[in-house]
Amino acid sequence: MRELLFLVHRLPYPPDKGDKIRSWHMLQYLSRHFRVHLGCFIDDDDDWRHAKAVASLCASTRFIGLRRGAARWRAAQALLARQAMSVHYYRDARLLQWVDGVISSGKVRHAVAYSGPMAQYIDGSAGRSLHRVIDFVDVDSDKWRQYGDSKPWPLSQLYRHEARLLLQYERHIAQQFTAASFVSPAEAALFRQCAPMARRKTGHFNNGVDAVYFAPAAAAAAPGPYAPGAQVLVFTGAMDYWPNIDAVQWFVRHVWPALRRQFPQLQFYIVGSRPAPAVTALARVAGVTVTGKVPDIRPYLAGAALAVAPLRIARGVQNKVLEAMAMGKIVLATPQALEGIAAQPGLELLLARDDIEFIHHAARVLCKQRDGDGGAAIGAAARQLVLQDHDWEKNLQGLGAMLGLGGGGPGAGRPAGQGAARPAREAST
Repeated sequence: MRELLFLVHRLPYPPDKGDKIRSWHMLQYLSRHFRVHLGCFIDDDDDWRHAKAVASLCASTRFIGLRRGAARWRAAQALLARQAMSVHYYRDARLLQWVDGVISSGKVRHAVAYSGPMAQYIDGSAGRSLHRVIDFVDVDSDKWRQYGDSKPWPLSQLYRHEARLLLQYERHIAQQFTAASFVSPAEAALFRQCAPMARRKTGHFNNGVDAVYFAPAAAAAAPGPYAPGAQVLVFTGAMDYWPNIDAVQWFVRHVWPALRRQFPQLQFYIVGSRPAPAVTALARVAGVTVTGKVPDIRPYLAGAALAVAPLRIARGVQNKVLEAMAMGKIVLATPQALEGIAAQPGLELLLARDDIEFIHHAARVLCKQRDGDGGAAIGAAARQLVLQDHDWEKNLQGLGAMLGLGGGGPGAGRPAGQGAARPAREAST
C-alpha cells in the first residue's frame, strides 16, 4: 500500500465541529487507500484522550500540543515579518522536523495538507518531490476580509492586512501544489477569481452528513429538552467562533423582540460549546437559553419549530444547516449561511435577507405549526437534498481523484465504505 503524509491543524476527532467533521472523514477515507502518516496539533487538552483512537488508523503519528498564548505570540511576530498571522500561528519546529524525517525516508510519495497554514510544512525543497494536495476548505483570506468589514478600527485595519497577506500565501501554495481543493463549487469559483494562475488546479469536493445519525427518527429515544407544547427556535454551533457569536447577537437584537411580542411563550435556544461572555450575556434576555456544551444536539433540533442560521459572516458550507436539513427540519437562513448548499428557497428551506424577512418567515411557520401544519413537505425535501448532494461516500471520491485514485471527480466513483463507530456529536461550527 502506498504511503501518504496527512497534515491537519487540529486533531481530527471527535467530529464535533466543522473542520473536524471534514478532516475526520478524510482521514478515514485516506486510511483505506494509503498508509497514513499523520501530523497535527492538539489545542484542547480534552482531545488528548482521543489521540489513541486516531493513531489506530495511521502508520505513524506526531501530535503537538498547541498552547494558544504562545501561538498568538507567534502570530503577532508575523506582523513584523509582513507575513500572514494565520501561518505563523501554526508554525512549529518540532512538527517540521518530524515532517522532514517522514519525507526523507523516501517511502512517502503523496501528501495532503488540510487548511492553508499546514501547507507550510511541505512547501520547501523536500516537499517538491511529492504529489501535494492542499485542501483549503474555505477561502480564508476572504473570511478575514469580512472580519475587517465588520469590525471597528483598528481591528478592521489589522484584519484587512491579514486578508491581503493570506491571499498572497494562498496563491503561492496553489501554484506550487499539484491540486487545490475547496468545500463547494462556490468556494472554488471564488478562488479561481482570486488566483487565476491556479484555476486549472482548483477543484472541490462537497462536505457530507451522516444521514443515519442525523435522521428525523434518530432522536426519538432521547429525552426531549423542551417542555411539552413549547415553540422553540434553535441555533447550533461552536459558540466561541466569532461568526456564530455575531449571528446570535444580531438575531436577539434585531429579530427576537418582534417575535417575542407576537408569541409571548416562544423560546430561543443557543446550543453549543464554549459560549463566549457575549453569548452567555444573551441568557439575560427573556426567552433566551444558552446551553453550553451538550452531549447530543439531535434532541434540540428534533423538538424545535425552526432551526435558524442568521449568519452575516460566512465562507464555505455550514454543517449546522446540513445537519438540521438531514433531520427534516425547516431551516431559516441568511444567504451567507447557504453558500455552497444548492437548496431552493421556499422548497427545501427558507431564505431571509434581513430582519424583516426573518420575522415574517418565522412568524408564518410558527402560526402554521400552532394550527397543526408542521412543515413536513419542506423538511422532507431538505432531507432528500442532503441525501442526494452530501453523501460522504460519494463526495470523497473527489479527493481520491486529486490523488490519482481514479473515480472521475466529486460525487463519482466507488463507495468509500463505512468508518469507525459513530461518536457522540455536539454542535458543529
